[in-house]
Amino acid sequence: MSASVLYDAPGPKAVVRNRIYAVVGSLAIVALIAVSIVRLADKGHLAPEMWDIFNYAGIRQNIADAVLATLKAFGLAAVGSLVLGVLLAVGRLSDHKPIRWAATTFIELFRSLPLLITIYAIWVGFLTDYSMWALAAGLSVYNGCVQAEVLRAGINSVPKGQSEAAYALGMSKTQVMTTVLMPQAIRSMLPTIISQLVVTLKDTSLGFIILYPELLQTARLIASNTQVNGQYPYVSTITVIGAIYITMCLLLSALATWIEKRGRRAKTGIKVAPGAQTADIPAAEAVPGPEAGGAQGAGPTGDGAAEAGVTKD
Repeated sequence: MSASVLYDAPGPKAVVRNRIYAVVGSLAIVALIAVSIVRLADKGHLAPEMWDIFNYAGIRQNIADAVLATLKAFGLAAVGSLVLGVLLAVGRLSDHKPIRWAATTFIELFRSLPLLITIYAIWVGFLTDYSMWALAAGLSVYNGCVQAEVLRAGINSVPKGQSEAAYALGMSKTQVMTTVLMPQAIRSMLPTIISQLVVTLKDTSLGFIILYPELLQTARLIASNTQVNGQYPYVSTITVIGAIYITMCLLLSALATWIEKRGRRAKTGIKVAPGAQTADIPAAEAVPGPEAGGAQGAGPTGDGAAEAGVTKD
C-alpha cells in the first residue's frame, strides 16, 4: 500500500473496520431519512393536496415574481461587490498610508459585522422606502470586503519579476496594476470569486428581515396564508423554494466552470503565418556548390575542357 504524508496507510484490519463503519453510518442516515418521511406522512405534510397548491396560477406568479426580485438584488449586489472589491484591494495595496489604513479599517470592520445587522442598519438608517437597494447595498458592502481580500491574495501571488519588468519598461503603478497584476489576479482567483458570488446569491434570502419580496419572504407568505386540510404547507413550500435556490446556485456554478475552462483552455493548433515560398529553381540554373566544382577558380570539365585544350587521361 502507498503511504501518505499525513497518515500511515491502513492495514487489512483497518480497511475492513472502515468499511463496516461506512456501511453502518450509511444505514443510520437512511433510517433517519425514512423515519422523517414516515412522520411527515403521518402528519399529512406529504399528502397530494399539500403539493397541489403549486398548480394555482396565483402561487406560480408569486414565485416567479420572487425569483425575479431575487435575481435583481443579486445582480446589483454582484456588480457592487466586485467594483467595491477592486477599489478596496487597490486601496489596501496603496503606497499612501492614509489610503491603506482607511481601506484596511473598512474591510476589517464590515467583515466582522454580521451581514444581517449591516442590511438592517442600511435599511433603517438610509433606505427605509427602498428595500431592494438596502439589500443590495448591504450585500455589496460585506461581499465587497471579502472579494477585496480575494483579489489582494491574487495580486500578491503574481511573481514580483513581472511588476519589476513592467516598471523597468517605464510603466506607471496604475498601468502595472491595471494591465499586469489585476488581470492575472482575477484569472487565478476566478473560482474563489465565483464561489463568493454563489454565497451572495444565497444571502439574498436575508432580505426577508426588511420585508423585501424575495424567495424566502414569498415562501413564508405562501406557507402562512395558505391552509390545506387544516394545516399550513410549510414542508412542501420549503422543499420547492429550496429546489429553486439549489437550481440557481448550480447554474451559477456551471457558468463559473465554463468561464474558468474557457479562460484556461490551452490554445493549440494556432496557424503560423506562412513565410516566403522559395521558387523551384531548375537544375540547369542552379548554382553548384563548391563540392560540385562550381566555386570560383575551379577548372573546366567535360566538353568545355576539351575545347579549352585540356586532355583527359
